[in-house]
Amino acid sequence: MCLAIPARVTHVTRIDPAIDTAVVDLGGVSREVSIALVPEVEVGDYVLVHVGYALNRISEEEAQETLKLMAEMTRLLDAESGVADAAGIASASKFA
Repeated sequence: MCLAIPARVTHVTRIDPAIDTAVVDLGGVSREVSIALVPEVEVGDYVLVHVGYALNRISEEEAQETLKLMAEMTRLLDAESGVADAAGIASASKFA
């Protein structure tokens, strides 16, 4: 199963369409990701990130709803097992 996480674009570096990058905010953590698949991305946009690549742009509403669902999933796992990472999901609550 693959998991893409919503992130907000904070900086874009355009050099060449094949190697363009953006810095995204993942719950307070900044990461550089490739935007080769979504070259139209601008600062302030939300994207789905998977293994270092922005896969597509999404609305802020969709991003917030997804983050809310991930946080709820983490809370349910916590209640069930007492461990936030029980299913290999790094505490999604910090993203909400």
